[in-house]
Amino acid sequence: MTERSNGHRPTPRPTLEDVARRAGVSKSTVSRAINGEPKVRAAVAERIRQVVDELGYVPNQAARSLVTRRKNAVAVVVTEPQNRLFVDPYFHCHLRGIRQELVQQGAQPVLLFIEEPDDYPRVGNFLGGGHVDGALLFSLRTDDPLPAMVAHMGLPAIFGGRPAVGSGHRSHSYTYVDADNRGGARDAVRHLVSLGRRRIGTVTGPLNQVSAIDRLDGYRDVLLDASPQLIVEGDFTLQGGADAMAVLLDRCPDLDGVFVASDLMASGALRVLRGRGRRVPDDVAVVGFDDLTTIAEATDPPLTTVHQDIEDMGRLMARLLFRRTTDELESRDGSHPLSSVVTPTRLVVRKSA
Repeated sequence: MTERSNGHRPTPRPTLEDVARRAGVSKSTVSRAINGEPKVRAAVAERIRQVVDELGYVPNQAARSLVTRRKNAVAVVVTEPQNRLFVDPYFHCHLRGIRQELVQQGAQPVLLFIEEPDDYPRVGNFLGGGHVDGALLFSLRTDDPLPAMVAHMGLPAIFGGRPAVGSGHRSHSYTYVDADNRGGARDAVRHLVSLGRRRIGTVTGPLNQVSAIDRLDGYRDVLLDASPQLIVEGDFTLQGGADAMAVLLDRCPDLDGVFVASDLMASGALRVLRGRGRRVPDDVAVVGFDDLTTIAEATDPPLTTVHQDIEDMGRLMARLLFRRTTDELESRDGSHPLSSVVTPTRLVVRKSA
């Protein structure tokens, strides 16, 4: 029996061909524009977006995955204890930037933590198991095996911060997003010198992380003959900054300036200085690093610090990963990797120095 028509046929779902025809471009150009690839001219991309809105076109993610063999999932690997993400606003800002970009690209983040050495085989098996299209990795240590692991398995990866690599791999074979840690540290210490401070110490980050090493190098670039007594290692935590500041004051009671390698540690340092009866900045001027406004604007006094755009660096990491996985932007043999990016820093002067 033939079904009668009620005269209201369903409107066909608009296709990629419909968008291309209306916009007057090829299907491949439409595809590149929808995927956010930079090779499409801005005016053309805007015209395609208008047509997509007019037609109500929705990309078929399932069909796209079958063609591209993509999982639309990205591993975000953090070499830190899970509780650090809830107490350190640096990680919150970084992950927020990553997530914003992944959402725009239609991808799901898969958060993985490495807290113990036994976690490396587990994470390595997951990364090599075909579950994700690529990986974003940050907070790595100088002896971390992750860079070599992802290179060996051929998984597209972007690093947050310049990875320290062994002799088996050239550093430029890894793509990373980093801030100008050394230059920012130089600016911080030069500012303290310009204020007339002559006994300037530093609280470093953990010296098994490249960012902490770079910031210490920036301090030493300005103070070439600084005594080792003026350098105390911290751990990028509030309590670590407090403990290191106490050691500095015990070693050098005449300290009149300090560069602290993170805002969170600087907050702890300010607490100890206040407890020891040291006025900031009158007795001791303090400069931090990060410009996390939830910390820097809430300390007493407000913290002079080095600004790095943490959230934007997270977005940039995710953006580079998607470019890395796009055939249009790499040769077939992978011999033209993307360039790493070092973002600028700047000093933000408040009341502490």
